[in-house]
Amino acid sequence: MTLSMFDLTDRVAIVTGSGRGIGKGIALGLAEAGATVVVTSRTPAEIEATASEIRDKGGTALAIATDMMDPEQVSNLVQKTVSEFGKLDIMVNNAGGSTGISPALELSLEDWEGNLRWNLTSAFLGCQAAAKIMIPQRRGSIINIGSIAAIAPQPGRVHYCAAKAGIDIMTKTLAMEWGRYNVRVNAIRPGTIWTSALERNYQRFPEDYDFRLRLTPLGRHGTPRDLVGVTIFLASDASAFVTGASFAVDGGLPIVASVRKDDPSSFW
Repeated sequence: MTLSMFDLTDRVAIVTGSGRGIGKGIALGLAEAGATVVVTSRTPAEIEATASEIRDKGGTALAIATDMMDPEQVSNLVQKTVSEFGKLDIMVNNAGGSTGISPALELSLEDWEGNLRWNLTSAFLGCQAAAKIMIPQRRGSIINIGSIAAIAPQPGRVHYCAAKAGIDIMTKTLAMEWGRYNVRVNAIRPGTIWTSALERNYQRFPEDYDFRLRLTPLGRHGTPRDLVGVTIFLASDASAFVTGASFAVDGGLPIVASVRKDDPSSFW
């Protein structure tokens, strides 16, 4: 009986940015829990591969290429999902990423606005489009993927940190507005998650990621699979009385970071 609370059979989910990395891991995990999953990103070949992997494992998936920064495309994504499957139960806003490092004094307005559109505006558009379906249903779970950067300042990444901090407060505000309709809005704050993007960054800044690793009590970087459990929890009836919350999936990194910022090795 208890495990049935986590069952997502007959639920329909959209996962944005699900062609690779965190989004792909979440899409595969939701499908394993029984959900029908619509996978989307701007890269058709990647989302088709994710959808094929879900189908090969016996799940149901549909790939719809979408630019989450385009309101019309976001609306079409949700409408196509409802036309195909009759409803929308779960919306995971994962699209986004870091556009690089730049000292604040040198950061262009174009890079500032572009980063906010990619990370924050895209999530808002996803929330808004999903809620237009979920509110009449009187049921739905929206999950926004934020970042440890929302609470841990990172010099050179003011644009990214601001966008991810925006995810946190947007999540809480929408939870207040839509709770009366039984639409829950929560966030997940990943720490350092090993993906192809992180691997590329590691080649450029190995000392930064080695530093983070020494600061992490669990002694390793995360993987996309590490986000699956909390996502299933938030998508399922197991979290029926949870809204406006942000869940850290970071290996405990902020705990040590708050104790020693100068020399993490001395902490051990």
